[in-house]
Amino acid sequence: MKPQPLKTLFYGITHEHAPGKLETLKRMRDDFEIVAIVDDSPRKSPMYRDQVWDPAGYRIVSEAEAFDMPGVEVVFVEVTNRDLMEVAGAVADRGLPMHCDKPCGEDFAAYRAVVEKCRARNIPMQIGYMYRANPAVQFCQKAVRAGWLGEIGFIEADMNHAYNHDNYAEYMSTFEGGILYSLGCHLVDMIEPLVKGELLRASSVVRPAPFDPPGSRTSGAALLEFPSTEALIRTSSQMPGGILARRLRIDGSNGTIDLCPIERFDGGNLRLAMTLQKPAGGYAAGSHVIDFGALSDRYADQLRELAQTVRGEIPNDPAGYDRDLRVHRWVLKMCGLEDR
Repeated sequence: MKPQPLKTLFYGITHEHAPGKLETLKRMRDDFEIVAIVDDSPRKSPMYRDQVWDPAGYRIVSEAEAFDMPGVEVVFVEVTNRDLMEVAGAVADRGLPMHCDKPCGEDFAAYRAVVEKCRARNIPMQIGYMYRANPAVQFCQKAVRAGWLGEIGFIEADMNHAYNHDNYAEYMSTFEGGILYSLGCHLVDMIEPLVKGELLRASSVVRPAPFDPPGSRTSGAALLEFPSTEALIRTSSQMPGGILARRLRIDGSNGTIDLCPIERFDGGNLRLAMTLQKPAGGYAAGSHVIDFGALSDRYADQLRELAQTVRGEIPNDPAGYDRDLRVHRWVLKMCGLEDR
């Protein structure tokens, strides 16, 4: 028998990813049925107000009404960044599975408290690190795990854009780590499976991107040092090419992978270049181009996995809680916030 779509509460319209995620859910009606959208716009926390979303056809409720509806099976937490952990905590208190957007707050203890609530009750808590389901990123992680590239010495990752929206610089600057905190968290999550051991040291700089107002926190770079690997992370709000300039490069003792762009939705195929000194993984020595075809949606595969987990079709991985905690601890250390 075909499973019924999960009764879904979409909590929040102010997160940067909220409009895109809502559009994805509209195309996933076999997995999710949105029973209501919670309007969090009256909140006073800093918000990114230049995005457009279309709630047409959905029931809109206030936050006071949010948890009064019976039968909700999963919640999407899409409030503005500052408020994510407050709402995620309320969802965890009610024992509901959730997809919670990133980043997970500037106070690590508050995030850990929410995670431990979920762990204690085996509640799925999926964090919105959208590259986890990216086929090219998964290939990179497979190649590293299998040792095709040898020992990994250096990783370079950047995640930039050129939105040029009116209040973006103002919004990013409300966070001490600025854009490095907001976007760099995706990169930290992406490289976590590529390195061995704990993060030893992190140094960073956050400053205005070119053409942004003085005092803006819209350009950032960080060097992360692990026992045998260094990783350079870069973020900017003023990068010509936007998302098509985003890159992941992995250098190992037996080869290199260069993925640029990390994702694309312009109709072109997603490809990476891999060069091997010696044969590995069924690939001959020399240069290769791996083609993953055209991508149609950045969120769908990850959200489908959430639906399968909530329905019990696949297990809720207990190791996921620790991975998410480790990633966010590294993010905060990168931003100089690990002691909060």
